[in-house]
Amino acid sequence: MEEKAETDHHHHCLITIKEVEEMEERIKETPKLLNQTAGKESCCIFRVPQSLVEINKKAYHPRILSIGPYHHGKPHLNMIEEHKWKFLGELLARTPPTGLKLDGYLKLVASMENRIRDCYSEFIHFTSFDLVKMMVLDGLFIIELISKTLSVAPSDPDDPIFNMAWIFTFLGRDLLRLENQIPFFVLQTLFENTRVTRSCGADRSLAKLILGFFNYMMERPDGVLERFGNLEGKHLLDFFRLSFIPPPPPQQKPRRIGEDELLELIPSAKKLGAAGIEFKPKKGDTVLAIRFHNGVLEIPHISIDDFITAFLLNSVAFEQCYSHCPKHMTAYATFMGCLINNPSDAEFLCEQKIVENYFGTADDLTHFFNNLGKEVSFDIGNNYLSNVFVDVNEYSRNGWHVRWAELKDTYFNSPWSFISALAASILLLLTMIQAFFAVYPFAGGKPFGS
Repeated sequence: MEEKAETDHHHHCLITIKEVEEMEERIKETPKLLNQTAGKESCCIFRVPQSLVEINKKAYHPRILSIGPYHHGKPHLNMIEEHKWKFLGELLARTPPTGLKLDGYLKLVASMENRIRDCYSEFIHFTSFDLVKMMVLDGLFIIELISKTLSVAPSDPDDPIFNMAWIFTFLGRDLLRLENQIPFFVLQTLFENTRVTRSCGADRSLAKLILGFFNYMMERPDGVLERFGNLEGKHLLDFFRLSFIPPPPPQQKPRRIGEDELLELIPSAKKLGAAGIEFKPKKGDTVLAIRFHNGVLEIPHISIDDFITAFLLNSVAFEQCYSHCPKHMTAYATFMGCLINNPSDAEFLCEQKIVENYFGTADDLTHFFNNLGKEVSFDIGNNYLSNVFVDVNEYSRNGWHVRWAELKDTYFNSPWSFISALAASILLLLTMIQAFFAVYPFAGGKPFGS
């Protein structure tokens, strides 16, 4: 009986040559979903991880405009897809004889096909011609949209893209979604070759035009256009993200964080205020330039609306997927998420003129910042705000700051509590003086009048 069981066991473990050969063939297969270049520096356009999509479903998918292969051909994006052909026709119609014709643009982009494919983390199933056609159509649409908006190219006064305000704002947001990108080098190449089609401002760089275009969605100082006039990114989202990254302070080495220094997240804004930390809005070119000095936390003013929230979410998603870039947006998101822990923190930062809320209620704002850092990998010891985290924690733990802040909160938060505290102090002082003079004659001194 035992012998039969053993035979059955051996029978079940038999592996055929055919099964081994099938496995060996599978090993040789090229992955169909993930591109072979997915971990390289050249690969910079990703699908947003499902874990992030589940938290903020609407933030990552285009509403009216498809750029690149990931959302190409989706029915709800067809209206603007048709408009791309209109823009292409207008561009070609005003091209002088010396400029490129349609076949010239196609050949130009075809020479970059392999580089383009390497930029996408997923295997692109489009044929060579379809991919090249898409890049030309999408790239020239972006350049035309930006050029017409800034009046460096003529535009039809009745064009609904510019006449219907809602379309324009949605286009701005869709251009900065991670899944909706084409490589920046494609844009730059097409831009250089369309110079002859622009009536004025032909000498302006692509970077300046992009920043000028996005100023309609989020106004920033003129200095930004000058400082980043020659900036290049991996794509539009990365380019715009890089224009927020502050330059490192001159001749200042990053401080080495000691082993005894506490590396942990900071308390919320209200708790920090109660610990004696003062909040101050800061002026500057970028919302990322946060500074802590002598108990004052300087945070640049930020207006929170649908545009900036979509941009922050997609920037964080990009930094999570792309390992070859600094994680400034992730650090900023984590920092603000710490400060805004509940609606009273959001209201407090609004009162301090640090946050302007066009997004919704204080609850909505809190919910946004709490979700911004969810499912996100963050290295607290290695980011541009590491020192701020350490210094704020040290200061807020320092005993006398906390006690003085508590004292101010208890006795000086209203005129009546201040007056009663003052009266009590005067009474205590008078009592002490009276006691002193009562004891003084017997302490070896001479009594008055002797």
